[in-house]
Amino acid sequence: MTSQTISATASGTWRLGDRTVNRIGFGTMRLPQHGEALTPDAVPRDREQAIDVLRRAIELGVNHIDTAAFYFSPRRSANELINRALAPYPDDLVIATKVGPSRDPDGNWLPHATPGQLRGQVEENLRQLGRDHLDVVNLRIVGAGSIAERFGALADLRDAGLIRHLGLSNVRRHHLAEAQGIAPVVCVQNMYGIGATPEQEEFLRVCGEQRVAFVPFYSIAGHGRTAGASTGDNDEVHAIARARGVSTAQVRLAWTLHRGPHVLAIPGTGDVDHLVQNVAAGSLCLSEDELTVLDTLHHETA
Repeated sequence: MTSQTISATASGTWRLGDRTVNRIGFGTMRLPQHGEALTPDAVPRDREQAIDVLRRAIELGVNHIDTAAFYFSPRRSANELINRALAPYPDDLVIATKVGPSRDPDGNWLPHATPGQLRGQVEENLRQLGRDHLDVVNLRIVGAGSIAERFGALADLRDAGLIRHLGLSNVRRHHLAEAQGIAPVVCVQNMYGIGATPEQEEFLRVCGEQRVAFVPFYSIAGHGRTAGASTGDNDEVHAIARARGVSTAQVRLAWTLHRGPHVLAIPGTGDVDHLVQNVAAGSLCLSEDELTVLDTLHHETA
């Protein structure tokens, strides 16, 4: 497939509430900086390079972008880069953001927001993105405790028209049930990829049964998390990548998308070439034999 014919539409679509998105999207965590993300000493990325990546993503058919107000480095903010690159926004573009965590101006992490502080975080995202409402707001969680008060506060903002749809991030299965008793949940964002825990595997299945989108993060980086993917990939992944003439990252993304039609990928990068490869992974159809090899690896490394 040539770069001219690569399109996120090849990955298929899913409905987030009343919005339809292509299953290959784009995550902006790595956009503001080089190297490890979300650290106080992150090195800012060239502004025009970041803007080029965002605009190229749209040209390639990406219409689901994941962001957060706490995605920033010195002199660069993911939300403001999105605003600068894409406003006025395409009608079909869905921007999903996260609230709960925050960082001070120096980049240090602050305690998670209380229910009363969430409105300020929502308004911060609105201001940075230059919008009068947010398409999707995910409540990001730490720990296993109740989310009723915080999710209820977001549900109130949804009723007020500041938020269109609600989701959850970094949660457990009981959190989804608790939230659904308060307001509809359109997506769950959790760490998932080859080697994910049986708990996450079961959660992915439950989301599919309930028509809730499952949006993996770190599906390429895995345990490398904010530092990015390691070079020490498994032999099985390398063998399939070599046979197909693609990267190991593309194999991992394709496998992730094969886990169900409700799975949406949001790989992030600050490099246009990597962006094109990630989008192309949406059209990579793995064979039954390849899937069997990767499924076996998945269960062995879980």
